[in-house]
Amino acid sequence: MMTIPGTTGLLPPAFEERLLHLLTADQLAAWRLAFTAPSAATFRVNTLLAAEETVLEELRREGLSPQRLGWPREAWRVDSARRRELTDTAAAREGRLYVQSPSSMVPVDVLDPLPGEEILDLAAAPGGKTVHMAARMGNEGRIGAVESVKGRFHRLRRNLDRCGATIVDTYLADGAGVGRKVPERFDRVLLDAPCSSEGRFRAHDPDSMAFWSLKKIREMVRKQKKLSIAAVHALKPGGVLVYCTCTLAPEENEAIVDNLLTRFGDALEMEEMFLPPEHTTPGIDTWEKRRYADAVSRCVRIQADASREGFFVAKLRKRKATPQ
Repeated sequence: MMTIPGTTGLLPPAFEERLLHLLTADQLAAWRLAFTAPSAATFRVNTLLAAEETVLEELRREGLSPQRLGWPREAWRVDSARRRELTDTAAAREGRLYVQSPSSMVPVDVLDPLPGEEILDLAAAPGGKTVHMAARMGNEGRIGAVESVKGRFHRLRRNLDRCGATIVDTYLADGAGVGRKVPERFDRVLLDAPCSSEGRFRAHDPDSMAFWSLKKIREMVRKQKKLSIAAVHALKPGGVLVYCTCTLAPEENEAIVDNLLTRFGDALEMEEMFLPPEHTTPGIDTWEKRRYADAVSRCVRIQADASREGFFVAKLRKRKATPQ
């Protein structure tokens, strides 16, 4: 079997084999560099609590020399060797900045929540995207944040309190039931779905891939199908759903979107996102002899690099009501 140079013995063999079929040679080279690099020290200023320049100047006084990443527009970085120093700053502890992968900022950019809207965050913990949405909305409107895992729910609550996101109502509940409880209520829905987290695998962190298996992918797919269907039912006609994961597995990405398009027919349509081509590729059209709908190519895969983790994003608009 072929192997990825520089990763011998580090990756689950079945994952490595899938990756060789999924990525081009250039993409594999970029992925390998990201996999073997130290964790990036990237962040976003939380404008609910402070102006961007105020926080940047605070970091400069501490000798951290923040630099703008370029994309997405709110992403900043410091030297990766100083990640611990960044997370230990008063600005991070007190919520004026949020340490976050730039890839994780993109879904909120794509969703584009507006002041006064009602938003659903369907798998919300640990809360980075929830806080980001509240900041984009200027703490005007309402966000319903749902999390099903008790420990993660309490972490979500702590992060929201620390970061000053006052428009968020939190719910410890299974998000799969939301579509029945509050049908066609929300202007926009974000589903950052639980996943196999392949985009976060790192050579220096064996725990990041310790629980990966093909069985895990199948388990995640079952959850993702239920949550994504609930997300569509909870969305108002005319509203926007952003579905995203931090995994590479097509079963958890393009196949989930394809399932929605098949199930809901002309009630759903894919929307273009116009993200930078130097960092992204279109959704794939075929995996393991299964061909997806042509519209699935409008999904986007964010390719891993030294600053960004691998990520998947899809944007769908609900054209009409979806009776249950």
